[in-house]
Amino acid sequence: MKAQHYREMSSDELKDKLEEMQRHLFDLHSQAVTEKLENSKAVINVRRNIARIKTVMRESK
Repeated sequence: MKAQHYREMSSDELKDKLEEMQRHLFDLHSQAVTEKLENSKAVINVRRNIARIKTVMRESK
């Protein structure tokens, strides 16, 4: 998702989305360890989305 989409969300929605993304990243790391990860680019994309969310949260303070 683009940062603009995250800027339109409320702070509670951002916190929920951040937790969801972090859980998803953990799952992807687990899949990578067990060699069941199909798309290795997915880890990078999730990490970037987490960074975008954290940036938007920091901007809104």
